[in-house]
Amino acid sequence: MQSFKSASILRRLLQNSRLVSHSRSFCIVSTNALVDESQSTVLVEGKASSRTAILNRPHALNALNFSVVGRLLKLYKNWEDDPDIRFVVLKGSGKAFSAGGDIVTIYNLLKQGNLQDCKDFCWTINNLVYVVGTLLKPHVALLNGITMGGGAGISIPGTFRVATEKTVFATPETLIGYHPDAGASFYLSHLPGYLGEYLALTGDKINGAEMISCGLATHYLHSAKLPLIEEQLGKLMTDDPSVIERSLENCGEIVHPDPTSVLHRIETLNKCFSHDTVEEIIDALESEAAKKQDAWCVSTLRKLQETAPLSLKVSLRSIREGRHQTLDQCLIREYRMSVQAFSGQITNDFCEGVRARLVDRDFAPKWDPPSLDKVTDDMVDQYFSRLTAFEPELELPTQQREAFT
Repeated sequence: MQSFKSASILRRLLQNSRLVSHSRSFCIVSTNALVDESQSTVLVEGKASSRTAILNRPHALNALNFSVVGRLLKLYKNWEDDPDIRFVVLKGSGKAFSAGGDIVTIYNLLKQGNLQDCKDFCWTINNLVYVVGTLLKPHVALLNGITMGGGAGISIPGTFRVATEKTVFATPETLIGYHPDAGASFYLSHLPGYLGEYLALTGDKINGAEMISCGLATHYLHSAKLPLIEEQLGKLMTDDPSVIERSLENCGEIVHPDPTSVLHRIETLNKCFSHDTVEEIIDALESEAAKKQDAWCVSTLRKLQETAPLSLKVSLRSIREGRHQTLDQCLIREYRMSVQAFSGQITNDFCEGVRARLVDRDFAPKWDPPSLDKVTDDMVDQYFSRLTAFEPELELPTQQREAFT
């Protein structure tokens, strides 16, 4: 997924091309409720010729707030400009890499009528995802533990993604009336077959062995070896990705998905999720379940029933469009979709989903519209429409960085 350059080309690009710092993209507003101004939310370890950023909100499963993404963006810009820093490592503290965006805080902001801070957060995290995906230096993400939503977004577009037996990946946004974002429509659409559609629509979890098998991770090792690999990486004096890769491979392990893995159902999955509409996907699953008494199809149907109907249609279209778009195009489109979701002009499903699952925890969301047949084409189209003249589109530093395809 990542093209590599020699050290000399890297340095020349760094000398001649600087990341433009858009004021809205990089500043942290002190009044923003998503901000914890303490720099302790992202710790930094300095090595011989690398830097390690540590997500440090373990009490919140390293959920990403404005402070975290703003600080990471600033750090990455500075590190990319520093010729003495050859590569970057990203990891989480505690039992999670990152559970994704701090959606409860976003929910509270929306309830207070503070839409602007929510848009600023999406603006900033999408810029961070783009920088990770186009970073001019190798990037190593140690995905030990929960890796979901925005946490996947700030790691999977990078050069190397190391999974362990503790890794749990998911894009569960349809379960809260939202859509996979932070670049998910790009990397999910590049998975084998129609696995991306399955993961996006159902929100199902997969483990580290499954991640390495489908390409979401580049390496796998037991978590007990993480201190060793971090020690070895810390000694490297290189920006050559092949050298870093050999170091990861020396500690890596060969693993295969469990017999119950969804990857062993890929033929049936492709048969069902290749259809053009959500209704056709559900019909195919029901047909397979009836013909073969297929428990996996029944389980998948049950998962789909828990999601927001409008989110299913929006998410399917998002993944399908992502198959033909670059990373920056996906991020710009996803930003529009997020603004629409947060604004509540089409539906309040996002707030209702967060309320039901994470605030009141009654697990009984009242979706609007309540069923697929009530979802109109106009509703879906509005998510993908360009924003108004009074609402700026997402700006990414595409003129200073190579397109990520």
